Amino acid sequence: MRKLLDRMVDLVRRGELGMFTRRAHDIEPADLAEVLTALDEKERVSVVQALPPELSSQALAEMSDEAHAGETLAALDPDLAAEIVDELDDDDAADILGELDPSKQEQILSAVEDRTEVDQLLRYDEETAGGLMTTHMVVVRDTATGGEALEEIRRQAEEVEDFYQVFVVDSERRLVGTLPFKDLVISRPERPVREFMIEADIFVTPDLDQEEVARLMARYNLPSVAVVDELGRLLGRVTFDDVIDVVEAETTEDLLKFGGVSPDEELAADWKMSVRSRLPWLSVNLGTAFLAGAVVYSFQHTIQRTLALAVWMPIIAGMGGNAGTQALAVTVRRLALGLIPVNVFTQVVGKEILVGVINGLAIGSVVGTVAALTGDAPLLGLVVFLAMVGNLMVAGFAGAFIPILLERFGVDPAVASSIFVTTFTDVCGFLLLLGLAGWMLL
Repeated sequence: MRKLLDRMVDLVRRGELGMFTRRAHDIEPADLAEVLTALDEKERVSVVQALPPELSSQALAEMSDEAHAGETLAALDPDLAAEIVDELDDDDAADILGELDPSKQEQILSAVEDRTEVDQLLRYDEETAGGLMTTHMVVVRDTATGGEALEEIRRQAEEVEDFYQVFVVDSERRLVGTLPFKDLVISRPERPVREFMIEADIFVTPDLDQEEVARLMARYNLPSVAVVDELGRLLGRVTFDDVIDVVEAETTEDLLKFGGVSPDEELAADWKMSVRSRLPWLSVNLGTAFLAGAVVYSFQHTIQRTLALAVWMPIIAGMGGNAGTQALAVTVRRLALGLIPVNVFTQVVGKEILVGVINGLAIGSVVGTVAALTGDAPLLGLVVFLAMVGNLMVAGFAGAFIPILLERFGVDPAVASSIFVTTFTDVCGFLLLLGLAGWMLL
């Protein structure tokens, strides 16, 4: 497949768009999107102009956010762009147009035959249930019989490409339930749908954050979830394929934050954007490093009298930092999944402290023995042992307590936790090692 995609890119760059278009019909939209992503903006526009709107719309819908399909759409003639928007599902059209400024959106939408649904979706924040949902769905009335419901489903299925649930509404379009396909097929045609529908107890509002929507659908294994307004009226549905994209986007964002990199920095960002994104966090980290350096400076006389301490300082601090990062990763993950309610706060922190102590005893025994055998003072081994146990215990506490505390104050724990945890373990590691050495060795 990789060779095929490379050949498609090569066809574009040789100017053989006719051959490219013929072969594009045999390629999956996701693969065609990858080809478009590999091209520069000028080449991409020429390809979209050459492809039928039905095919180019599918490819643009599959492109990642970093590829900016909206910019490609904006570079086209407004009439061609409108044809492509007409071919897109309403949620995909809203996602792509949402990248553009309002004036450009209006220029394209003014040529769209029916823009009502796209306009409705563009009103919602793109990272909410309303921004994810599609208004295309299959709906039947609660007064219908099984036979009438089947006829209505057949009629609506011509307009709705894919559907996984049938929603039941009342006369005011309030959601009352969903229809199980198995019961619908085996039920007598005259049986009212109200007798075998499932009550609507799982739904979301349009302003709910996309991450919460994904979590809800994963928890209950839903192929789609209904979106209702404050009066319970059915507005649309969020489908599992959109949730997969959300999970990928949120995971990428959290990973970047965890490394102290802004989620605004795209994978293809230039060096200026990367510097602006990373330099502020490096500056904060520099300030915390000065704090650790101040601790070492205050014990300079202890270090001068026992030079072997200089060997063990980075080991104690490094092991503490690694242990803190392990506890931090587990805690941030549990927070992201909503698995740490208030009543288990102390249990989570206590568990990580216990893990730190046990790991500290194991690691401390090794480094303490080495220090005792290689150092001039036998007590140096005990100092290193106690410092290692203490710092890994502190690391477990900091790795669990700091992210939970930050979340309680409304700060994203994935952004700032690592800097504070590393500082905490460095400072405590140096204090423990140098303080114990000053007390026991001098």
